[in-house]
Amino acid sequence: MTLVAPPRRAGWIDRPDARIRYEVTGEGPAIVFAHGLGGNLMTWWQQVAHFAPRYTCVAFSHRGFFPSTAPAEGPDPQHYAADLVALVDELGLGEVRIICQSMGGWTGVEYALLRPGRVKALVLGATTGSLDPRQMREPERARLDAWKQESAAARAALAERGINPAAGARMAEEQPALYHLYQHIFGLNQGFDREAVRAKLDAHRRRAPAELIAAKCPVLFVPPEEDIVLPPFAAAAMARDIPGARVAPLLKAGHSAQFERAREFNALVDAFFAEVGA
Repeated sequence: MTLVAPPRRAGWIDRPDARIRYEVTGEGPAIVFAHGLGGNLMTWWQQVAHFAPRYTCVAFSHRGFFPSTAPAEGPDPQHYAADLVALVDELGLGEVRIICQSMGGWTGVEYALLRPGRVKALVLGATTGSLDPRQMREPERARLDAWKQESAAARAALAERGINPAAGARMAEEQPALYHLYQHIFGLNQGFDREAVRAKLDAHRRRAPAELIAAKCPVLFVPPEEDIVLPPFAAAAMARDIPGARVAPLLKAGHSAQFERAREFNALVDAFFAEVGA
């Protein structure tokens, strides 16, 4: 039997102060992938390959992330959702499913709130996006300060070993080739202050969890068990304030679980899509 590769095309959308690069692979209902602070559109190679035979997969690079451009002062997350609105409209996608990781959660949550009822499914991997962990329920909220101290110490220890905390020690030790690829993708994003973007993300993280109800979409949180970048226990606490929200922890995985444990991550998303009819 001769296999036929899913159709693929790429292009740019022009924003008033940036150019956004995107790639479209496959045919069918649309999935949009929103990457994290350490990635770009290449981050999703294992998800695109998995979903493209059944879905139209749209991967894009946030403004400022390779090869997209940004203003001289660097990317500002407050523009991410509007950029996604422009992309969805340019491609004529209509209803979409959005799969996010880390920073991409800010894009996904804000887009879903901008367009209530038009997101068929929202997957938040290693993120709560602009939903504020400081407003989550107890007893998880009481754990936050201690976790921040432990997280800072763990990240510093990895830095001393030359290991990227967004990938984690397990990926570096168990899958060195995959970790090497992760570092290449990470290194393509240059020309802006990464910590300044991180600070802006925190400044935009002010929403109470229940605000996501207004998006009128099914939500799946996928917290990696070994995440030391964002608190993995926040997902369960927030889900209790969002009727119908699911939580599917990914074991033995660090912050970039969709990259490190792609098969397991994809299976969780498949099951979620099937459950909610997406």
